[in-house]
Amino acid sequence: MTKVVLIRHGRSTANADGVLAGRAPGVALDETGRAQATKLGRLLARAEIAAAFTSPVQRCRETATLAGFGAATVVEELSECDYGAWTGARLETLRGEHVWGDIQTAPSRVSFPGGESMQEMFARTSGAVRELAGRHADAETIVVFSHGDPIKAILADAFGMRLDDFQRLHVSPAGVSIVEYHGERPLVVCVNVVGDLASLLGSTIAPMVGGGDVANPRRLPA
Repeated sequence: MTKVVLIRHGRSTANADGVLAGRAPGVALDETGRAQATKLGRLLARAEIAAAFTSPVQRCRETATLAGFGAATVVEELSECDYGAWTGARLETLRGEHVWGDIQTAPSRVSFPGGESMQEMFARTSGAVRELAGRHADAETIVVFSHGDPIKAILADAFGMRLDDFQRLHVSPAGVSIVEYHGERPLVVCVNVVGDLASLLGSTIAPMVGGGDVANPRRLPA
């Protein structure tokens, strides 16, 4: 069994401005996002984490570092959906596009111009997490830093949901979801938790006083 802790990056400048950032470079966490990431570090400080992995996109790597996982392994397959020509556009503008309705109700039919299809994103991200879980199958806990749509895709796969239903899920910036992988049948422990994680990660977290020290990077097992 592998416990996979899925963490969406903290709030970014693009989130705050209503912009679809996609894989665009130079999109950092804003002040709120940095505070969220630091809080995640305090919540995870006493957890027994075997390994940490992150999307290559800046806002995820920044979240991982502020949470104390600066040594997280970059995994390309955990990257944000490639929104192609939509990257950098304002969401209020995109809502007027004729395919917006399909993105919400029939994403399996959607391919972004100059980017990838939602089907490709779904297969890429869910397959990557299953592969990572398989590497750490000896009752280990791993942390994965990724993005909203990829995490919803991973959760939909774990629930056995169709891609066309994945927009029923919501993942907030810095939201934590946990999936236990038992062979071919995952168990979803929680979705989009923001707050105390001790009861969800079990005895791997000891009581803390003073918030713990996350100024130094986590030393992950070799």
